Amino acid sequence: MRKIDKKISFVIPCYHSENTIEGVVEDICAEFPSDEYEKEIVLVNDGSRDGTYPKLCEIADKNPEVVAINLAKNFGQDGATMCGLSEATGDYFIVLDDDGQNPPYEAHKLLLQMERGFDAVFGRYQTKKDTAFKKFGHDINDMMATSFIGKPKTLQLNSYFVINKFVRDEMLKYKGAYPYIWGLILRCTDNISNVYVEHRAREEGKSTYTLSKLLNLWFDGFISFSVKPLRLTSLLGFVSCIMGFILTAVIILKTLHHGDVPGWPTMMAATLVLGGMQMLMIGILGEYIGRIFINGNHSPQFVIREKHQIEEQEHD
Repeated sequence: MRKIDKKISFVIPCYHSENTIEGVVEDICAEFPSDEYEKEIVLVNDGSRDGTYPKLCEIADKNPEVVAINLAKNFGQDGATMCGLSEATGDYFIVLDDDGQNPPYEAHKLLLQMERGFDAVFGRYQTKKDTAFKKFGHDINDMMATSFIGKPKTLQLNSYFVINKFVRDEMLKYKGAYPYIWGLILRCTDNISNVYVEHRAREEGKSTYTLSKLLNLWFDGFISFSVKPLRLTSLLGFVSCIMGFILTAVIILKTLHHGDVPGWPTMMAATLVLGGMQMLMIGILGEYIGRIFINGNHSPQFVIREKHQIEEQEHD
């Protein structure tokens, strides 16, 4: 494997990973030894309520290449990733999970592909070893990314990827309160590639991927980075209007041919359908307005409570 002659920053958002993160860091150091690669490992504790941050500090005390960052509260994986990218100082930025499912040795494949001139390279899994719910959420997210924010159908996006400094710098220009990593990368460049990598089964603990996190991810991606939901509500309104005219015409014709037509069931059905669609449209519009308000108040993507790194000479 050809050696990469650039500084590599590994960025890892950490959430309730006190039992897994040390193994991930050890694997990175084994694959990218200090005497061959210039690297740093940025570990961001995203408001964990267990012993994750003390573990990150313990790892940093042993290795001057490790930076441990503690966020003031849980900002979500994308917020923690943005924090790590803002603190990293490399030429290439590799983002991976904290649970050991992204083998660090596969990063060589990502970097080799980057050296061919791409701005971003995402790992592509032949077999994704996740729960059925997480696979379902990823598939829906992928479909919506294709529909709403212009992701090519042939491109697979995952949490294991590498970007160059150009893309990182462009991403950091986004100051909105709702960062969406995939959307930020896609709006910076279309010079993106996939490479097949292994996806390991989770060895310890349970996934923290929940329905509420999935819904938040959808809202962050498709309301903060696309106006297509608003256009969809306009289309639904237009279709409802046409259906109303058709229903009115049908009722008039039946009245002319058969006399009075019982209208209560028809009116109730129409009221429920149209009322539900109106509430949906108002809800989506309200979500846009609410996000404009929150962004106008300059709500932060993340807040760093503390940062821990041992100086190299102190370590020596």
